[in-house]
Amino acid sequence: MTDSAWLETAKDDIAQWAMVMTKDADDNPIDWRWVRSLDLFGGLGHTSGDNPAPQAIHDALKADYAVRDRLEPIIAQCSTAFMTDFDRIIASYRLPRALAYVNRRLNDTINTLLDAGERRHLWKVSRERQGRGMAAVLKPYSSATANPNQGTLDAEAEGADGFAGTVDITLDDIQDRSAAILNARAERRRAKREQSHAGRVDMARANLSGATAPGGSVTLFSNDSSSSGAAAHKPKSDWRDAYLPGRDVDMVMGIDIETTGTDPARDYIIDVGFEFMNMVSPRPTDVPNGYAYEQGYYDAGDAYGQSRLDFGVPPANAALGNELIRKLTGIDVRDRSSKAGHRLFDEWPEAQTGLLARLTQQPYVAHNATFEHSWFMLNVAGYAEAYRAGRITIIDTLPMSRQWDPGSVPNDEHPYGDNTLDAYAKRQGALDSAHNERHLGLEDTHIMLVAMKHHLATLKAQGQGPWGPGGRSGVGGKSCGRKW
Repeated sequence: MTDSAWLETAKDDIAQWAMVMTKDADDNPIDWRWVRSLDLFGGLGHTSGDNPAPQAIHDALKADYAVRDRLEPIIAQCSTAFMTDFDRIIASYRLPRALAYVNRRLNDTINTLLDAGERRHLWKVSRERQGRGMAAVLKPYSSATANPNQGTLDAEAEGADGFAGTVDITLDDIQDRSAAILNARAERRRAKREQSHAGRVDMARANLSGATAPGGSVTLFSNDSSSSGAAAHKPKSDWRDAYLPGRDVDMVMGIDIETTGTDPARDYIIDVGFEFMNMVSPRPTDVPNGYAYEQGYYDAGDAYGQSRLDFGVPPANAALGNELIRKLTGIDVRDRSSKAGHRLFDEWPEAQTGLLARLTQQPYVAHNATFEHSWFMLNVAGYAEAYRAGRITIIDTLPMSRQWDPGSVPNDEHPYGDNTLDAYAKRQGALDSAHNERHLGLEDTHIMLVAMKHHLATLKAQGQGPWGPGGRSGVGGKSCGRKW
């Protein structure tokens, strides 16, 4: 079997998914026959040729948007369906990985078409935040047209072969709907949560009318959420607390990834850094000393087993460049094309297998770990299956900062406190105030683990955190099938 043959064989799982997942993340019925018809091996993007006519660029973009808008809600629902498949009808997560694989390439094709239209002066592309998401907003290239939904090409001036005068291109049917879809999805979920909460409260009121809290001081259903004094600044518990470490945590693997964007179904992993550290027991004596980080002022200290992995992007992605990521990380994707020999993470089974083996050996730690988790689900073969089976434990330093670091004080800019890795590492003495987070996998992993170890030592001495009220025994963290 070739490295890409798994894309088509992943369709063998469609019957299992169809039994469990009948609707996508937007509550639309899924046509699994359409999914089966997709050419996962050859790709989904519509090309417009070497010297496309203006309308051909428009039509290819419209067709690709339609496919992406239909495919992505299916991918978005797969994690929930897989994790709640308690009868284990779905045996493998390879189908969502395959759909994400082709969707990334489809997204590259869309961005290539957007760029082609802008270079041909059919439109201007503006990347704008709209609520929860970003969207590529198309606007007329010039003021020659008074219609904001129409681009006008001066065909003769732009050298459009076979055309003379001007060519009008409709823009309103090729606008990016990504943000609108995400916002509508979030609104539906919010409404469902509120409805569910209201139902629970009404039921409780019906059964316990007039009941009071222990001691009789406050009614159970009071809407007064005010507080005073120090309690006013105590963060409320939320779902992230499941990722807090326990009092017996020791050997962990820290990991951080750098990517070309924020969406694991659209973007690529380009940098992975991980290392190990013991929170309690001494550093092993049989491992090398003196690892040199890119930042010369980083001291390896108790860390060991450092590893840095670099990955590439497809030629189409490299050709477009990524200025935001270059400024943030120093990584220029134009130098990471697979044509130049750089292996892609989602096309490198051995890299995925090696990483999975390390992720399952001990708890892994990340800052805002749900980010890494979401990328591993759609990029690492076997990760989703191992996580569902309870073989992966995840610890997150972000809730450590939010819940246990008194320096994380809410303000207008950070209503839950400044819990960025940069701020947390500086407060815990892992990063000098004169320097900033590097935004490279290994370097960020290192300051995170140093901060975590310092923080846990302080908490233990003070009888707080895992050693305080509500603290957990064991290693803690989030792992399927475990009850606390």
